[in-house]
Amino acid sequence: MSKPGKELYVGSLSYDATEYDLEKLFSVSGRVTSVHLITDSVTGQFKGCGYVRMSTEAEAKDAVESLDGAMLIDRQITVSIANPQKMKPQGGGAKGRFIPKGGAKAGSPAESKPAAAKPAAARPAPNKPAAEKPRFAKSDAPKAGFSRSEGTKTGGFSKPASSRPAASKPSSSKSGTTRTKR
Repeated sequence: MSKPGKELYVGSLSYDATEYDLEKLFSVSGRVTSVHLITDSVTGQFKGCGYVRMSTEAEAKDAVESLDGAMLIDRQITVSIANPQKMKPQGGGAKGRFIPKGGAKAGSPAESKPAAAKPAAARPAPNKPAAEKPRFAKSDAPKAGFSRSEGTKTGGFSKPASSRPAASKPSSSKSGTTRTKR
């Protein structure tokens, strides 16, 4: 980590700005030791801000006084002394470490003993209410001359009788019913 007064925060950068552009601009105030542009960790897109590290605190102060509000690629940039980074807590948790199944540490006496298999307890299935069929409002009813009828094999929909062409049946003398004489 650098001294708190050498690092500068540069904001409101044009999305076309490069590290070279910042180094060239800040070299007016002194020697630039590093330039870091901030990008989105997921998409990799430039976020419009970055950090410039100068070689001395005096050069950094001069850069803030002379370059804050300057124009760079048609944008007015902001320059300020960067806040020092906060130290992240170290340790704690199992981030990045291998923990064997069962929680025992490698080489411990608990690891050498085989674990007793527990019988799986049968759990009753949770009661779920029966799913209801979706109901159509008149405005949501299927279109194209189809109407809902329950007994058909075509998925519950059939053409209404009015749109069916009249079928001419040949007349036959035999009918399906028999008559009895009285």
